[in-house]
Parts: sequence; structure tokens; C-alpha cells
Amino acid sequence: MSNVGKVDRVLRFAVGLLLLAYAVPIGFPQTGWNWVGYIGVVPLLTSIFAFCPAYSIFGLSTCPARTLKS
Repeated sequence: MSNVGKVDRVLRFAVGLLLLAYAVPIGFPQTGWNWVGYIGVVPLLTSIFAFCPAYSIFGLSTCPARTLKS
């Protein structure tokens, strides 16, 4: 059961990678706040599994509506 659509998944994946790149300071300066970048694991995992627990709590979905064939 997925509730994250294709565009949402791509954006989450990109944001997750960017945040993780900030956590491991490759190209980013060491600021002391780089640990915040590890939050990028969350959007990365929700992108991979196409499921967002927050969406399910609030009843949201970015997946296209499925049509039933008769």
C-alpha cells in the first residue's frame, strides 16, 4: 500500500540525498550543525518504500487515483 506518488518520490529522494551530503561534509563547510543532515534518511526511506507514515495519519496521498474496471 503506497501513498507517495512518482513526483513526490523523486523530490523526496533528491532532498534526502542533499541532506545526507550535508551531513557528510563533502563540498559543504563543517559548521557544527552538519548532524542535522542525517534527517535526510527519513525522506530517502519514504521515497524508497513509497509510504509516508505522516500521510497515512492525516489521510493524504499523492498517488494517482485508481479506477476500478468492471
